Amino acid sequence: MTRYETLADEIEAAVQRGVFGAGERVLSVRRASRQYGVSIKTVLHAYALLESRGVIESRPQSGYFVRGRANGHAPGGAAGPAAAGSGNPGSAGGSGARRAAKPPPAAPTPAPAQVDVSRLVLSTLRNIRVQDAVPLGSPYPDPSLYPWRRINQYANAIARRHASWNLIDDLPPGNPELIRQIARRYAENGAPVDPDEIVVTVGATEAINLSLQAVAKPGDTVAVESPTYYAMLHAIERLGMRAIEVPTHPALGIDLDALARVVARQKIAACMVMPNFQNPLGFQMPDERKAQLVELLGAREIPVIENDVYQELYFGDTRPSTLKRFDTRGLVLHCASFSKSLSASYRIGWAMPGRFRAQVEKLKFLNTLTTPSVPQVALADYLRHDGYDRHLRRLRRFYRQQARLMSAMVLRFFPAGTQVSEPQGGYVLWVELPARIDSMRLYEAALARGVTIGPGYMFSMRNDFHHFIRLNYSYPWTSQTEAALKMLGELVASMA
Repeated sequence: MTRYETLADEIEAAVQRGVFGAGERVLSVRRASRQYGVSIKTVLHAYALLESRGVIESRPQSGYFVRGRANGHAPGGAAGPAAAGSGNPGSAGGSGARRAAKPPPAAPTPAPAQVDVSRLVLSTLRNIRVQDAVPLGSPYPDPSLYPWRRINQYANAIARRHASWNLIDDLPPGNPELIRQIARRYAENGAPVDPDEIVVTVGATEAINLSLQAVAKPGDTVAVESPTYYAMLHAIERLGMRAIEVPTHPALGIDLDALARVVARQKIAACMVMPNFQNPLGFQMPDERKAQLVELLGAREIPVIENDVYQELYFGDTRPSTLKRFDTRGLVLHCASFSKSLSASYRIGWAMPGRFRAQVEKLKFLNTLTTPSVPQVALADYLRHDGYDRHLRRLRRFYRQQARLMSAMVLRFFPAGTQVSEPQGGYVLWVELPARIDSMRLYEAALARGVTIGPGYMFSMRNDFHHFIRLNYSYPWTSQTEAALKMLGELVASMA
């Protein structure tokens, strides 16, 4: 088939699955061209083909809309196979040409290790909540940047309309309209998914835990990035599994050669990664390496759990592709949430578990029965009626500026030998200090002065990152923030 025929089939398949409902507007020609990585001419040919099939219709000065039948449903028809979306990665953002903080060139641990980082993380998170502390160590985005008041209005209106709620409506996989809106977001970004694969969860944390529980059992070994986001280590620890750390490049992602040696040498039950804007390194894994990672693990039938919670917070022009895009075997368990892009307090996430979908849905039912209904419906209403894309554009622009500003200030105030990461999205900066610095000592000294940081110990089971810290740049820049960074730089200089 030609590219426009493939694109037409892809959009028609999304309509057939209910991602685009009858009477709803599909992507504009320019946006479809950008999101699917094709020319405007190709999109126009595809839309003309869809019009001839009776799938969409053109409305002057308004765009293209899904045609509806008398019963209100979208028209039927035999849709061809849906092609994978292009999802081109965004251009580089962050702090320019400066050298990124690099993890030590250590080999993977020779044997899997027990995981025990929860006590340190819990203690650190509690201290982050100290009143009036400068929250440079917080893992959470600044809540003032998010439309929580508007979402609360929807939630209150729903609560008034429904004095009681039928629990059956909220059993897994979740609220149908929210699932449709999630699927629509992927389709609008050039990465169509099957709504029937989506299982709504209590945040991405539950999605990750359920996915890991579906593919591995206590005592199994799981490969993780090094450094890695501590929620990954928590999931492994909670389920009584063992972890093996694989060196991770600050710009390219997990070391594929090192991972190949690990899976060749021992039995690995699963691999857990964050290919887009990894916490704490902030990189965006190149598409070719994403494809290679999926192929490497797929050849050995090893499931890969993809944490894509920062997917909407990119600094480039378009949302990056996912590992899910390259999965032909159903071995990628894709996890995401609205907690980092829309509302942290509502704790709504989802999993797309591939061939493990039935098992994840069953585990969801056994673990938490349901996900609260009002937050699901409130978020669905917001996505349907409000300017989510407009909110995201403001958020991305702000984070991109903040990343550059904080990087510049760290290099200005900290002693020679300090290096910073070059985040391509998200809201955290990874900082490498001179090797003699102990980040726990720095953490304690800073906390005594009313400033929090994320010590590098939280991101590994080993001591490879004892002289690294993670900083949060989501909060507006103030004189207090600048004074806190200057004070941290002075502490580091005195310790060095």
